[in-house]
Amino acid sequence: MTLIGISSERIETIWNRWEVRVLVLLSLFLQIVLIVLGKRRKYIPKNWIRIFLWVAYLSADWIATVSLGVLSRKEGAKKTQSYEPDYVIMAFWAPFLLVHLGGPDTITAYSLEDNELWPRRLVELVVQLIVALYVLSRSWVYTKVNFLAIPMLIAGIIKIGERIWVLRAASNDVFRDSMLPRPDPGPNYAKFMDGYDAKKAEGFKISVGTIIDTSTVVRHDNFSDALHEASYFFRAFKPLFADLILSFQDRENSRSFFQQKETGKEAFEVIEIELGFMYDLLLTKAGLIHSWPGSICRFVSLLCTISTLIAFLIIDRNDYSTIDTSVTFLLLFGAIVLEIYAVIVLLSSDWTQLWRSKQKKPLVDLISKANSCFQSCFGSCKLLPLNKRWSESVGQYNLMSHCIKCKSFKGSRTKKYIDEMLEKYWYQNLEPVHDGDKGLKEKIFEQLKNASSISDISVSEQLYQNLKPVHDEDTGLKEKIFEQLKNANSISDISKLFAYTGNDAETKRFFHNLAQSTEENFDETILRWHIATDLCHYSDEDNDFQNVTDLCHYSDEDNDSQNVTNLIRISKLLSNYLVFLLVMHPYMLPSGIGQIRFQDTCAEAIEIIEEREYISDEKKACEVLFKVNTEILPSQIKGDRSKSVLFDACIVAQSLRFLETQQKWERISQVWVGMLSYAASQCSWNYHARRLSQGGELLTHVWLLMAHLGITKHFQISRGHERAKLFLS
Repeated sequence: MTLIGISSERIETIWNRWEVRVLVLLSLFLQIVLIVLGKRRKYIPKNWIRIFLWVAYLSADWIATVSLGVLSRKEGAKKTQSYEPDYVIMAFWAPFLLVHLGGPDTITAYSLEDNELWPRRLVELVVQLIVALYVLSRSWVYTKVNFLAIPMLIAGIIKIGERIWVLRAASNDVFRDSMLPRPDPGPNYAKFMDGYDAKKAEGFKISVGTIIDTSTVVRHDNFSDALHEASYFFRAFKPLFADLILSFQDRENSRSFFQQKETGKEAFEVIEIELGFMYDLLLTKAGLIHSWPGSICRFVSLLCTISTLIAFLIIDRNDYSTIDTSVTFLLLFGAIVLEIYAVIVLLSSDWTQLWRSKQKKPLVDLISKANSCFQSCFGSCKLLPLNKRWSESVGQYNLMSHCIKCKSFKGSRTKKYIDEMLEKYWYQNLEPVHDGDKGLKEKIFEQLKNASSISDISVSEQLYQNLKPVHDEDTGLKEKIFEQLKNANSISDISKLFAYTGNDAETKRFFHNLAQSTEENFDETILRWHIATDLCHYSDEDNDFQNVTDLCHYSDEDNDSQNVTNLIRISKLLSNYLVFLLVMHPYMLPSGIGQIRFQDTCAEAIEIIEEREYISDEKKACEVLFKVNTEILPSQIKGDRSKSVLFDACIVAQSLRFLETQQKWERISQVWVGMLSYAASQCSWNYHARRLSQGGELLTHVWLLMAHLGITKHFQISRGHERAKLFLS
């Protein structure tokens, strides 16, 4: 017992001596982790980086706060010794903790919810600033180190101010208010009516007409590259992320511009840059540091840190222990390196490239050379984040594959649960989004362009503009004509998302029925077509084809063969992606009973697989399901007790087998692009914004592209820029 007592006392003595030093260095380490990994989460969708950043983000503030508390406690507990050199230099570390509390540039908020808590953060940081001032005041003896704390205190206050400003600016209410246009009273109604009364009193026969100004300023001819295109449309479409209505002119500008894009790769590149800007605005300090006030604050804080380091190198440090001096140097060098690293990341950002394009050539050359030098020094050791705007991949989750794995899970219930959780959350399957000539982006862009051009609202407005003056007796008729033409472009008619421009009446009827089914039971449609896609895929592989390319044996042209291969890949990719969203992120899809339907469908599939032990992979499971007789509808036998759609999917697959291979996969791929588009249009803006910090989602890119093509509810397209006019006769 004595040995244990002595040992515990010694450990306590050692910890009391090293406590502050360890906490301060740990705070510096967490700042390094945050600034290095903060921007990488934009293009790394893996769970490990989310967990690591989440722990570091929460721990960073906690460690800095605890360190300030320990410093204030030491000062208070040993008041008579507060003028000893050890306590003076430890108090000098308090401003560094304020700098750490200000946070790095690459991550001010872990999630959007952190922005909403900015008032609480403001109170916390103000209290911590008061604690730091208290620590400095208790150790103030007019030494040189005491005076060196002043510039670091200024740097700490600037950092804290930056963080609060950014959090407040990105909060929902403030961000929304900043997007509101200037108040517009419109034409002077009272003055117009005074003129109307005056003319009427003079005996004129008066009719009131309307003139609509449909002229729009389409500026795409002035854009030099995708970066400038994205910058222009980003300013116009920022209100989407505040759930605000966009203007008539915004719609005509963007729609005209994107309709002229020749490839999906070009269109999606603009979208990617826009979403990158939005990520920086909501979750980093980019909105501040790329402004003149932010640049001045950054220069002042860096100057304060460098001047403190130089002064600390000059002054006499013999009164302080080697350990404390070393810790101080680490804090100073660490603060400067973090600032320089932030500047390097800043120089390689899209914001800086956009700014450089507007500056004079000598300054641009100087910045370009500096950026190239930094990139060569730090890029080779992979310390800098990649020049990627999102993960360029989509999550994959296959129902049949999941059911086969569930069969292999053996052991206790706890082990089975752990295996299922690892399979569901940790070992996520990601597939890249290719940019080939006939890849996924091209297919989506082509179908959305068709959907956008089905009902051309500009035609209806041109018709409305060319009408004769609206006389009192025919106002109702012309209003009715325009309203019908306008409503033809409403997003509520989702059938145009399944854009079929051919003349086949049966195919048109098919997509019309599918659109109705999608709107009523979206989760059911996803699962039904997901299983049907797998069944068709494995069925085609067995029909005397050795591989996917052989699916086009009826055609001797390589282009047709490659086209079917792409259609199969696109269909499988989107099929697994939408099920991934249904299982992992159901909040991004229209509300329903998708998870109940998924688990019931899995339960029925697992039951069939376990009854037939020879089923060892998805292909054999699909072969068994495809051969099941489905003459009687499953609902007649199962009733409404189970929400499974397993054999409903079999019916869909069996109905598709009579189509030619290319026609079948054209239809299936078109179905999946339509469902992806519908899901994107129904997802709330805040869920799209939330996924920007988790690698990004293809669904979000499609949502913004649809908005640019005019396929959204966020446009106020009633009368355009309408003006009334008096006609005298």
